[in-house]
Amino acid sequence: MSILRHDSIAAFLFVIPVFFIGSLGAEETAGSNQPDAKVADARLEPTPMHSLDRALDLARSGLRDCRTQVVDYTAILVKRERIEGVLGQHEFATLKVRNRKFENGKLVQPLSVYLKFLKPSSVAGREVIYVENENEGNIVAHEGGFKGKFLPTVSLAPDGMLAMRGQRYPVTEIGVENLIVKLIERGETSKRFSDVTCDFRTNAKVKDTECTVLEVKQPTRDPALEFYKAQVFIDNNLNLPIRYIAYDWPQSEDSGDLEVLEEYNYLNLKVNVGLTAQDFNPYNEDYNFYSK
Repeated sequence: MSILRHDSIAAFLFVIPVFFIGSLGAEETAGSNQPDAKVADARLEPTPMHSLDRALDLARSGLRDCRTQVVDYTAILVKRERIEGVLGQHEFATLKVRNRKFENGKLVQPLSVYLKFLKPSSVAGREVIYVENENEGNIVAHEGGFKGKFLPTVSLAPDGMLAMRGQRYPVTEIGVENLIVKLIERGETSKRFSDVTCDFRTNAKVKDTECTVLEVKQPTRDPALEFYKAQVFIDNNLNLPIRYIAYDWPQSEDSGDLEVLEEYNYLNLKVNVGLTAQDFNPYNEDYNFYSK
């Protein structure tokens, strides 16, 4: 099954957090401490560096494909982020997304997001819903566990202080389409730098999923650039990214391991599953936003 053309995948060279794929159920994933990604046995392909103009062309092509072919998807999101210099734990969450769709210039399907956190215990049971143009643009959220018994369901600005606590990006930026738009913006910026390189590696894996890896390096430390090195793992079957990890610039030439800035893994992705408005309704009986 191929959702996007293979050449469009190179468009994700500069992508930031996307929500994607893999081969684990929620229980198995939630029982893991971190995703299992392997590049040690991957083969480096002698692929010439695409010009940034070519990468931008591919990004725009990928954006067209995403808007016409991907309606919705579910996944297990595994992420960790560096916030104010501190790298947090891996967080696991069930994810549902309906992509934004237009017909004759009219919005007929708003971007819709549902998240239920599975672990660690500090966030387990938390649920979040966002539907574009509903609820005055706010998210609906509640805590899980012991806190959830006493704290009410709340409506919050997605980019407000409470909603952004411990997060690098607001919920409104979730999704492949938003990420490709970010790619185009970053690619335009990177055109000013002549030392950006990209390698392609085959035979890599995320868990048991065979992947091709795109590894981008931006040696020049500049305020306009957001990472030193990033890796994007492309599921060879679905032809979509399932893992993204970005690293900060080394402190010196002799530095050892690079520091992770952000990491996103999208496991057990199922595309075009037929999600409905009920999947993004906080009064859904399968959810715990309100007392039953």
